[in-house]
Amino acid sequence: MAVQVFPALDEFAEFLAKLAPRKLLEYTASPKVQERLNALLEKNKTIGLTPEEEEEMNSCMLIEHLVRLAKARALQRLNREAL
Repeated sequence: MAVQVFPALDEFAEFLAKLAPRKLLEYTASPKVQERLNALLEKNKTIGLTPEEEEEMNSCMLIEHLVRLAKARALQRLNREAL
């Protein structure tokens, strides 16, 4: 199944990948952010989220999607440069 990528996300991911591909590949969210997202995901499964929490979770998921896309682009860029 193909993942839909919106043009603005695609363009920004490409921009990030061009800046510093190796640094981008090193990026991970802080433990604090990871812990918060895990708490939101768990709460969503059990009792549900408030509208503010749902917005926060959606923002985190959008950022995660963007970072994954940018990392894929960075890896492609590095692989092309290695040839």
